[in-house]
Amino acid sequence: MTDREPVAWRLRVSGRVQGVGYRDWTRREAVERGLAGWVRNRVDGTVEVAVAGDPTALASLRDAMRRGPFLAKVAAIQQSGDAGDDFPAAFEIRPTA
Repeated sequence: MTDREPVAWRLRVSGRVQGVGYRDWTRREAVERGLAGWVRNRVDGTVEVAVAGDPTALASLRDAMRRGPFLAKVAAIQQSGDAGDDFPAAFEIRPTA
């Protein structure tokens, strides 16, 4: 991370993002960028991500998430600044909500 103030985002990803390795791929991408947070499937078929860290790293992750892993087809990413404050030390995959 840089010396810039960390920020937190909540992202909701829609499209073909479940059953294609999207959560594990997102975790790896976030860890590579030094970000904290979590990812989980939602019962509505979307994937939800709460992530915090350097703004440049967050933007890089969001850009990568638009492409996703090989089998994914991302239709849209909704972004909110309301990510809460529940950020584990290691980026994790959480159970479906």
